[in-house]
Amino acid sequence: MSEKVSLTAQNRLIISGLILSTALIIIIAIFAIINIQKKLSEGYQNFGQGISTTLAIESAEIIKDLPPEEVKTTLQTHSDLLLAGHSDIVSVEFHDINGKLISSSKNTKGNKELKPKITVSSPLIIPNENKNYGSVTVGLSGKIVSQISSTTRASLMFVFSLVWIVFAFVILINTYLITRELRILQKGVKKISTGEFGYKIESQDVSSEVEELFNAFNDMSARLHIYEEQNIDRIMLERNKFESVLMSIANGVVVCDDNDNVVLINNHAQQLLEVTEDQFLNTQIQNYIDTSGNYCFKDKIEQFKDTPLDVIEKKPIEFNLNVDRKVIKSIISPMFTRSKDYVGYIIVLIDMTKEAEMDEMRSNFISNVSHELRTPVTVLRSYIDTLYNYGNEFDYETQKEFIGTINQEIIRLQSMVNDILDFSRMESNAPMEKSLNNIVEVVENCVKQVEVLTKEHHLTISVSKEDDIPEFMFNFNGIERAVTNFLSNAIKYSPENSTIYIKIKNLKETNEVEVTVTDQGCGIAPEHQKKIFDRFYRVENNTHTIKGTGLGLHLVKTTIEKYHNGKVFVHSTPGEGSTFGFILPATIEVDAEKVI
Repeated sequence: MSEKVSLTAQNRLIISGLILSTALIIIIAIFAIINIQKKLSEGYQNFGQGISTTLAIESAEIIKDLPPEEVKTTLQTHSDLLLAGHSDIVSVEFHDINGKLISSSKNTKGNKELKPKITVSSPLIIPNENKNYGSVTVGLSGKIVSQISSTTRASLMFVFSLVWIVFAFVILINTYLITRELRILQKGVKKISTGEFGYKIESQDVSSEVEELFNAFNDMSARLHIYEEQNIDRIMLERNKFESVLMSIANGVVVCDDNDNVVLINNHAQQLLEVTEDQFLNTQIQNYIDTSGNYCFKDKIEQFKDTPLDVIEKKPIEFNLNVDRKVIKSIISPMFTRSKDYVGYIIVLIDMTKEAEMDEMRSNFISNVSHELRTPVTVLRSYIDTLYNYGNEFDYETQKEFIGTINQEIIRLQSMVNDILDFSRMESNAPMEKSLNNIVEVVENCVKQVEVLTKEHHLTISVSKEDDIPEFMFNFNGIERAVTNFLSNAIKYSPENSTIYIKIKNLKETNEVEVTVTDQGCGIAPEHQKKIFDRFYRVENNTHTIKGTGLGLHLVKTTIEKYHNGKVFVHSTPGEGSTFGFILPATIEVDAEKVI
């Protein structure tokens, strides 16, 4: 746009120069013509005066000795001869000393009488004589001066027109040469602006000043080319490093320019928003639609733009959005250059799905624990109050039954409290001591502990073990709690008159020991198997709704993997039962880094 305005100004300047030069030439031409015509008129007047003076002298000489009656005829004849010999003389009149017309001769062209344009008079006096015979008046047509004036005027107009044409041509040629040099320089500047460093301008047939300018441009272009070659690799390396760092950031990052167009999106942001780079780049962020069909960024971007930059810089806008069951925390903050020029904004996306699930689990955990604790406390209070007030009225068997119920509720209450205490202790990285123990003894002790439960549910436990199970370092109570938890869950979900299988294997190839507990219960759906060891997670179905804190399997996982460097696993098919197990390294030396 600026180039167009510059050319327009230049054209106006050229046109103005041509108009001024044309006006000046016209004024000079008019002045010259007027001046020449004036001089011609004065010369012609003198010419006429000379003719009349000569005629007067000749006529006076002729008539001085003639009688009066012959004067008129003689003058008439003499004037006629004069008119016949001079085409520019149209009339000759002789007057006496009293001004009376003596003779008059006029030149006619055809039947048309010519009128004189210039008239001159001279007295009829003979030189050296003081006698006056009258006067003669000569009328001139002005034909000669008119022809000379026309010829002169045409010649001058031709000359001045030729001068104007040459002047205009010189101006146009000079303008063309100047604009040609500017166009050449403009082309070079465009080449440089597009990154074509090293481009050279040919400096042939240009003025010395422009040649110096072209040489300076070529020198600058060569220096830029050298600088580009020296720095392009470093610049690209820095850019690639920046993009690599941005792409590998754990949080999602979306960079937008000041026109809301997405100019960069890293891999994690693509995963969170479920878009590809090709789909998202060069589109406006406000047009993104979440899984609910809402323009989730639109209102927040408008709020961001309506907030002063100094305010938004100190306190970025934060909000949550949902994409395919994912909870994403979004933070919008402005983006500035080093010189504090605003160039756009950055949206940081943080996956808060697990945190949201944990908050929900914690809420459910508190609700479940409160409910679970209330139940045994209520039962204990009811039974104890009954025994305290009416114990003497019950027989021994009834009292024994009451006390047995109280004991079971206390055990249940103690188990829940222990789960909560163990969870708190493990979360705080409390130490867990290890000693050399026999895993077979642990399993047998656990089987004895649940004998009462198996009898109540009419279940059978089958234990199979290999003969060469070694002793190794582990925490006896922790592993016992893990096996007991597996057995308790198997008992809860096994149908009556079924068998629970326990297997102890020695994995000699990897120097590990594997313990598995298999039931014939309802099984676990695949979507639950991935989360079943998470804290506070509980599986409920239409067949069994087992109450609990949701910490048992999580404590098993923490004990095995965090404190013993082992591995827990589950294999289950809905309707066919489940197999829970763990693998422990059979080392006999304590790993100091794992005993915490």
